[in-house]
Amino acid sequence: MTLYTGTLRTPAPKKKIWSKVGENTLYAVGLPLVLLVIWGVAATIAPAKFFPGPQTIAVAFVDTWIGPAFLQDVLPSLARLTAAIVVAVVIGIVMGTLIGLTRWLRELLEPLLEFFRAIPPPVLIPVFVAFLGVTDSMQIIVIAFGAIWPVLLNTVDGVRATDSVMVETARSYSLTPWQRLFQLVLPAASPRIMTGVRQTLSVALIMMVISELFYSSSGLGYQIKYFQQNYLIADMWSGIVLLGLIGVLLAVIFGFVERRVLRWYHGIKEVERA
Repeated sequence: MTLYTGTLRTPAPKKKIWSKVGENTLYAVGLPLVLLVIWGVAATIAPAKFFPGPQTIAVAFVDTWIGPAFLQDVLPSLARLTAAIVVAVVIGIVMGTLIGLTRWLRELLEPLLEFFRAIPPPVLIPVFVAFLGVTDSMQIIVIAFGAIWPVLLNTVDGVRATDSVMVETARSYSLTPWQRLFQLVLPAASPRIMTGVRQTLSVALIMMVISELFYSSSGLGYQIKYFQQNYLIADMWSGIVLLGLIGVLLAVIFGFVERRVLRWYHGIKEVERA
């Protein structure tokens, strides 16, 4: 049984739950509709060639991405993005936990971590290309390298912030190091870890686009650059919209996972607000 579970939450009344769901749905649907109206009005004022309206972009979206381009460009990009996120999250949590638990290792690596974190990841893309060539593996490594820092550093901070009283309590009950790790340290650090994962998703999407803009012959970034260079403005905007939709999808998936991983944490927050 996990030690760091928090307080059990009292089920909310059904009316309150449905009211909250309706309010969230109204915000989720209403704001995009308002923005689309503003966009449509602005498109009638701005030069149509460089700022097409929503309807024109919607037609270009269907013509461009619903078909072979989805298999040739979108799926490979998503595959590289998914692989890089998994690599960044797994390595970030493992390394962050090890560094957070080991004081001498933390003191040894802290200057090096600060050095690499300060370097903008896109600057290192030519270095990775020189060593690995223009391959899918290179792009995955580039994305993972840029995206690993939020989850790594948040994991270190979360592990270090584990309540010392609870650590001593776990030791007094003769829990093994593995039991303390999985039943106390990681659950206690999980809110900060999930915060790092959220940031990692955004950085990974940005790094995917940057790596494809300059060092790829396929993918979303490459296609957006191709459309821009050939003055296919509506198609270029449709690619940007597709990137935004991918970001929304990542946020939805993350929210689903976070609610289950941090169920105990949200329960505590609800009790505190009550």
